[in-house]
Parts: sequence; structure tokens; C-alpha cells
Amino acid sequence: MKSLHAILPAAVFGCLLTAPVAFAAGSSEDTRLNLGSADDTATAAAKSASSGGSIVRTIVGLAVVLGVIYGLHWVLKQVKASKGNADAGDALETIASLSLGTNRSLHLVRVGGEIVLLGAAEHQITPIRRYTEAEALQLGLLEPAPMTLATLEVETAAPKGFMDILRSKTVVK
Repeated sequence: MKSLHAILPAAVFGCLLTAPVAFAAGSSEDTRLNLGSADDTATAAAKSASSGGSIVRTIVGLAVVLGVIYGLHWVLKQVKASKGNADAGDALETIASLSLGTNRSLHLVRVGGEIVLLGAAEHQITPIRRYTEAEALQLGLLEPAPMTLATLEVETAAPKGFMDILRSKTVVK
């Protein structure tokens, strides 16, 4: 749906650019109306055939314009995706932000294994305090990690008997 909102204004703009040409070609105030001879019916049939060709040209032109618009949309989406992946590394993660006023805010950022509280002003960024992950969890700055299947498997007791060891080696997980 988002791509339709991006394509629709471009299509309307293209139609508006071609409208004056269509109106100029369609003015027929100076054309005389002939209703009488057989030669005129042959001429009318030829004009009808040529107008059919112009409809086909119009449809093909519209298809080309829509193809160009779709191609540009795809290229721009690829460029945006490549820039988005290159900006942030794996070592940095923003945990929370708090706006304190115009051009002033606090940011809680995970840097590797540390949590850093940063103050951001208009012309500088100042580290205020560093926390370990254990301290941040204890102070309530971080939410506890959700339980996953991998953490449950680690927490289970090691097999005690020969049969339990054999089952742990042979059962498909």
C-alpha cells in the first residue's frame, strides 16, 4: 500500500504534463462536417483504423511510464535498504531516549557489554554514567531477557544416567 501512495502522485503529475498536448490535438472547431459521398465512408474507415492505433500507442506509452516509475521505486528502495544496513553496527543499540526540551535529550545506549547514559545537547554529547548489564538490570534500566528455547535447554539439568546420556545424544532436537 505504501508503494501505491508513492506512485500515484507521479502518475497524476505525468498525466497533467500531457493534458495540454491532448487538448491542443483534439480541437476540431475548424473541421468541416461531410455527410454525403462514398469516398467519405472510406476516409472515415481509415481514420477509425488510425485512431485504434493511437489507442494502442497510448496504452503502450502508459505501460512504459508505469514500468519506469516501478523501476525507480525498486532502485530507491534498494538504495535505502543498503544505507540502513551500513549505518548501525552490531555493537551499538539504543535502548531508550527521553526528550528534555528543544535540542536536549538523554539516551541509554548499549555499547558491547556496557550500558551508557548519554546527555545530548545542541553542540555536544556527554557521557553521564556507565553501567554493567548486571547493574542496569538491578536498577531497572533494562528489562530481563525473555525466556527462549535455548535458555531453557541450558537451564535443564545435565543427564545423570547412561540412558539419559544416550537419549540426549540420539534424540533429534
